[in-house]
Amino acid sequence: MKQVLIPLAPGCEEMEAVTLIDILRRGEIDVVTAGLTDAPLTASRGVVLVADTTLDNAMAEDRCDMVLIPGGMGGATALAEHKQFLAYLKQVHESGRHVGAICAAPMILGKAGLLDNRTFTAYPGVVDATQFSNATNTGNAVEMDGRIFTSRGPGTALDFALAVLEALAGEGTRNTVEEQLTRC
Repeated sequence: MKQVLIPLAPGCEEMEAVTLIDILRRGEIDVVTAGLTDAPLTASRGVVLVADTTLDNAMAEDRCDMVLIPGGMGGATALAEHKQFLAYLKQVHESGRHVGAICAAPMILGKAGLLDNRTFTAYPGVVDATQFSNATNTGNAVEMDGRIFTSRGPGTALDFALAVLEALAGEGTRNTVEEQLTRC
């Protein structure tokens, strides 16, 4: 079973975090959420989230097939300042695994050195593509460039989650989950 690590930091965008967690778990992906501490955290709109483990523990175990980062400026800023996490992201990518980020979180990928020569998307105005060699911010809802996945923001979270699910579990699983979401 594939495993996805979703780091959660205070001020993260709860709609993005919960959508990613929910869709991937519906697709039978093992999702591990990891907080900066073991205490509950408050997301950007006041929703309290409880992570499965700490980020330090998750990085030490290093069992994920993908790291997927929700946005929200507060959470993205906290993770962008976490030097060990930036090094871990680079290690995950260099080992052939996937990384993904939505909304403000692509700035973390940039800070980790993963946006050079890449096509990506992010929340408008958050990431300046000119800071990275030959990078292009398309502004599209979802971008996949090799093993780097990005998305624009809360309104694109469902499309992003489904695209990630398809990449990890196949088109059939994506179609099954998507169909379950549209039944009344």
